[in-house]
Amino acid sequence: MTSDLSVILPRVLIVSRRTVRKNKFVDFVGEYHLDLIVEYGAVPVIVPRVSGVHMLLDSFEPIHGVLLCEGEDIDPSWYEEDTSGLSQEELDEIRRLHVSDTSIDKEKDSIELSLAKLCLERNIPYMGICRGSQVLNVACGGTLYQDIGKELSKNCQENQRVVHINYDDYDGHRHVVKVVENTPLHHWFKDSLEEGKMDIWVNSYHHQGVKRLAQRFVPMAFAPDGLIEGFYDPDAYNPDEGKFIMGLQFHPERMRKPDSEEFDYSGCPFAYKEFVKAVVAYQKKLNSLTSVEKPLKLNQQMESQRNIIVRSFSLAKDLYIHGTNSTKESELEAGAEFLESNKALSAHQERRLKQMGATVRNAGTYKERLKLNEEREKLARNVMGKMSVEKLSDLLSFYNAMGQICSEVLDIKIHGLGND
Repeated sequence: MTSDLSVILPRVLIVSRRTVRKNKFVDFVGEYHLDLIVEYGAVPVIVPRVSGVHMLLDSFEPIHGVLLCEGEDIDPSWYEEDTSGLSQEELDEIRRLHVSDTSIDKEKDSIELSLAKLCLERNIPYMGICRGSQVLNVACGGTLYQDIGKELSKNCQENQRVVHINYDDYDGHRHVVKVVENTPLHHWFKDSLEEGKMDIWVNSYHHQGVKRLAQRFVPMAFAPDGLIEGFYDPDAYNPDEGKFIMGLQFHPERMRKPDSEEFDYSGCPFAYKEFVKAVVAYQKKLNSLTSVEKPLKLNQQMESQRNIIVRSFSLAKDLYIHGTNSTKESELEAGAEFLESNKALSAHQERRLKQMGATVRNAGTYKERLKLNEEREKLARNVMGKMSVEKLSDLLSFYNAMGQICSEVLDIKIHGLGND
């Protein structure tokens, strides 16, 4: 098992839906969504609809994409929808007709709206299908029709009215939508559009939909009754760069020919294909920001110098601990010179010491050393100014290594003196 983020497949979070089976709650996600996510190279991570999960979303990191799909009506309190236009009788009828959808799930609302807002804050790729598109619109300040039939269709002419849901034929139901030109949806389905027309037949099952579209979004398709069937953020759409913020009210994953896995149109799976492309690009971008650079390797000459100084420090440590003096002085000079060149006080520090009335021991020796260091510094600046970036990087790496060794040896010495 490896913890290297570069070899982890991109992760797409999908929130489950809760239902009752054998008198107990069970969570589920439609397999069509999961199959397409896997097919295009990502890993679906199911977020269970369980109380308190909206407080634990950090535990699902890293998040490279979010796909939200299906579920009950969103609690109107999230978008302060005015229902005064509907009578009590109409509201009761809506609940009878759509009993499985009007049983609001506040916990699922909290989880999904939290994820949507997280995606918007971080520009994490987000795709909303059906309810997921409604969640996205609400998260950005948009509103929803409480019921399309009662609020929209009744005001349309007979030939413009649309049946958006058929409980007796979920998969087989279709209605026409008009695709908006030069949108992602247009590019996906352009090979299937008849000449001079922008119509495709889509599968849908919903009784609510976008009423006021949030300002940041642009419509991609309309039903004949005027309902927005798809929208996206043009400023956050570039799959190659990891950008994808989109909502589709219809179900491209279910638009398949009878008794077949073949799609109605070649463009149907493109939403998932382009979404996963954005997820992969986002993961690469995220990894590049969090990856740790590998240390620079020293060239042969610098590696030789490093070995000499390391041996010098090692001999000095042995001399200090054991008190033996079989070491040649020349073998200690490399470490001593390194410490001297890095420990002398600067001119600024000397002035501060004098201002504070401090006395510097061996002032004559100190001043000679300071003057020598200044000359060395000037010479070093001239030499380094002529060095390439690669050589300067090697030199910096070398001194960082020496500084670490120096700190370790000093720590040992200080610790030893403390024990005495």
